[in-house]
Amino acid sequence: MFRSSIYKSPAQLRAMLPAGRATAAALAAARAGLRVGATPLELDAAAEQAILALGGQSNFKLVPGYRHTLCVSVDDAVVHGIPGSRPFRPGDIVSIDGGAEVDGWNGDAAFTVVLDDPDRPDVVAARRELARVTEQSLWVGIARLAQATHLNEVGTAIEEYVRAQGEASTGSGHRYGILTDYVGHGVGRQMHEEPPVFNYRVERRGPAVKPGLVVAIEPMIVAGGIETFVHDDDWTVATADGADAAHVEHTVAVHADGIWVLTAEDGGAAGLAPYGVVPVPIP
Repeated sequence: MFRSSIYKSPAQLRAMLPAGRATAAALAAARAGLRVGATPLELDAAAEQAILALGGQSNFKLVPGYRHTLCVSVDDAVVHGIPGSRPFRPGDIVSIDGGAEVDGWNGDAAFTVVLDDPDRPDVVAARRELARVTEQSLWVGIARLAQATHLNEVGTAIEEYVRAQGEASTGSGHRYGILTDYVGHGVGRQMHEEPPVFNYRVERRGPAVKPGLVVAIEPMIVAGGIETFVHDDDWTVATADGADAAHVEHTVAVHADGIWVLTAEDGGAAGLAPYGVVPVPIP
């Protein structure tokens, strides 16, 4: 039986660059508008305009039954939150996920931000530490991809980092949870393709890391148990115990000269610098 390869050609990697740029622009527009009093729908509209301005379309809107450009997940919502009209409140931990399709190729990325709340400094501090750990776990995973021989080394690196951060947290013995029901994925002609990208250690090695591999690495980390449920809207995934959640993601390409983070405006240079990895533009 014929199976299409998970590896893209050099020309196909170059063709994915515009989708990565449009995705980065959409999330930058959402980040710029994210403040107390703004609404998820306002961010959704700004993100869509950024994609359209670069000749793309929202690939989230191509998912059957979904009508928005972004997913906006707040507090105990982990992923797939539907943008609505309720304004953001002080102290909210907000995860924003979006993607773009340009000329038939896709990008996918996400970030998490905690809004200021002077009346609840302890809540804000705990949420920002969760967001920091989640963000850094992503860069740890991308840095490992740059040196890995097999894809599942990425999940091992992410788990090791998150577990170490949990053990180092102040005094309570608290450990962060890594969702296992939702993982990263390949990206290409479809937003979600093979192979799966685990955020935790698994026994099998996974496919070889070699030129042409394009994956979305997306840790989903919670400040409690990893059990989740889906809201009645049939989309929003939330923690069963009400614990806070964070979600970050980038689409990363492996090519003959190195790696390039397609959905980062600088190719991942700033995020990878602490780990001694220098991303190389796709020739």
